[in-house]
Amino acid sequence: MDSRQSFGKSLKAIRAAKGLTQEDFSGVSSRTYLSTLERGLKSPTLDKIEDLCETLEVHPLSLLVLTYLNAQNNKRLDTFLKKIETEIKALQLEHS
Repeated sequence: MDSRQSFGKSLKAIRAAKGLTQEDFSGVSSRTYLSTLERGLKSPTLDKIEDLCETLEVHPLSLLVLTYLNAQNNKRLDTFLKKIETEIKALQLEHS
């Protein structure tokens, strides 16, 4: 599954789990645009991801982690998060 399709699947799953309709996103997106995202036809910007997640009431990283877990067919959240932690530590990045 490519990243656009995985993002769409994840977005739709979270939306459904939260009991939201596409119309509930009218303040941040048109129903048509949301539908194209959910069908994997378009990729959102970071700003749009933040807007969508505000409506979903989830952190943007939750949506992205779910997206990449689906794309990689990796259902082990703990393993995936450990990999991310190891990579970030190896980069020795300071956060401000």
